Amino acid sequence: MSVSETQVAPAVALLARPGAARERLREALSHADVQLVLEDDPNTLEARVLQEARPQFVVIALEAAIEDALERLEAVLSAPGLTLVFDEAELAARRDGWEAQRWGRHLAAKLHGHQQVLPPGAEEEPSLQLEPGHPAPPPAPQEEALQPLLDQALSWAGEVPADSLYSPPSQLHEPIALEQALAALQPVVPEPLDLPSPPQALAEPAAPAAPPISFDHTAWSLVEESIEAPAPAEVVATVAAPQPSFDTDHLSLVDLDAAAPAGARAASLLVLAGIGGPDALRRLLGALPASLSVPVLVHMRLDGGRYGNLVKQMARVSPLPVQLAEAGQRAIPGEVHVLADDIGVRTAPDGLHFLSDANGIAIAGLPAEHTALVLLSGADLAHVGPALDLAAAGAWVAGQVGEGCYDPAAATAVVAAGMVAGEPQELAQAIAVRWGEQDDNGEAP
Repeated sequence: MSVSETQVAPAVALLARPGAARERLREALSHADVQLVLEDDPNTLEARVLQEARPQFVVIALEAAIEDALERLEAVLSAPGLTLVFDEAELAARRDGWEAQRWGRHLAAKLHGHQQVLPPGAEEEPSLQLEPGHPAPPPAPQEEALQPLLDQALSWAGEVPADSLYSPPSQLHEPIALEQALAALQPVVPEPLDLPSPPQALAEPAAPAAPPISFDHTAWSLVEESIEAPAPAEVVATVAAPQPSFDTDHLSLVDLDAAAPAGARAASLLVLAGIGGPDALRRLLGALPASLSVPVLVHMRLDGGRYGNLVKQMARVSPLPVQLAEAGQRAIPGEVHVLADDIGVRTAPDGLHFLSDANGIAIAGLPAEHTALVLLSGADLAHVGPALDLAAAGAWVAGQVGEGCYDPAAATAVVAAGMVAGEPQELAQAIAVRWGEQDDNGEAP
C-alpha cells in the first residue's frame, strides 16, 4: 500500500500563466495523488478566490511577469499552515521525459511528506546488515538425550587414573575439619632463651617486641594492607598570589571588538547561485542555525533584477533576518544580505561594508581564512577560478550536488577540484559546525 493510500490527498492550488510551464506542472500534479482545488493565472486571480479554495499547498511557476501579482497576493500566501512550492517557469517548460518524471516524484514526496522518490519497481531492499542485540539462546537439551552420556561417564569413573604427584599426609584422614587444617598450618614459635643481660652502660633501648604471628582465617585477604607511617609535620609557607586588577572605568565593548583580528571581524558566508538557485537557496537558508555569528551574503542573478521579491521569499523560510544590501551599509553578523548585481563588498577594520560597484562582488577581496563560499545551482562559471584561489589561501569552499542541482557546471567544477560537496541542507550543517567550533576570536581550530 502506497503512502498516498494511507492518508487524505492534500489540497493543492496551481498558480502559473498559461503556457508550457503550466501544462508540465498540471501533468505532474495529476500523477501526484492530490486534490487540485484551484488552477489560475496569478495576474488575474483575486485574493478572495485563493483564500476560499483553502489549499494546503500552493505550487507557483516563478517568473518575472508574476512578481507584482505575488506581492498583491502576499497576505493570503503568508497564511499560517500554507506551504509554498516554487518552480522556475523556464525550467518547468523545458522539463520532459525522464527528467519530468523524476521531478514529479520529488514533488509528490514533498506534497505527501514522505521520502519515496524511486520509480515503481526500484524500491529499496531491506537492510541485510547485522543489528546489535543479544543472540537467541540455544534450545535447552532434553533430559532423555543426556541420560546415555551420564551413564557412560559413570561407568568410566573407576578407570580414571589418580594423581600420583600428591598424596595426603598419613596423619590426616578425610574428611578433615577446617579448624584442624588451619591448626596444622600454624608455624612453631620457639621458646625465648634466657640470656644474661648486658652491662647497664652498654644497654641499648630495647625494640618493641613483635606481636605473635596469628592466622585469622576469617579475615584472609588476597590484598596486603600497607600501613604507612605518618609523615612528619611540615611547615608550609603561604605566599599570597598577586590579585589581578581590573580597570572598570575603561572597560567597553568597543575595546573588546578592537582586540579581535581584523580578518575575524570580516568573516562571512558567501552564497552564489543562478538558474535553479531559488529552491536550493531556500533549502540552504532554511537549514542554517539562528545562532550563526557571521553575515550571510547572497548573490543570485535574476532576470529583471527584482531582488526585493527574492528577499520576501527567503524571509519566509530563513531563521535569520533577510534584507537587501545597500551601498554604505555594514554587513551585520547573523543576518542575510541579498546583493544586487551592482553591489560590491570591501573589507574594513570593523567588518565588511557594501559599496556601489558595476562589476559586482569581488571574491578575491574577501579574507580567505574567515570566509566560507558555497556555489549552488546556476552559479557563474567565472566565479570558479577566484573561488579555488580563495580556497588555496585557506577559505572553506563547497559546491551543491544532487538531483536538485539543475545547472551544476560551476558547483561540479569546485567539487572536482576537491572541495566539499553536498545537498544544500548538508552544506548548511557543515557551515554550522565550522562556526560552532571557532574560538572567541572567530578563528576555526
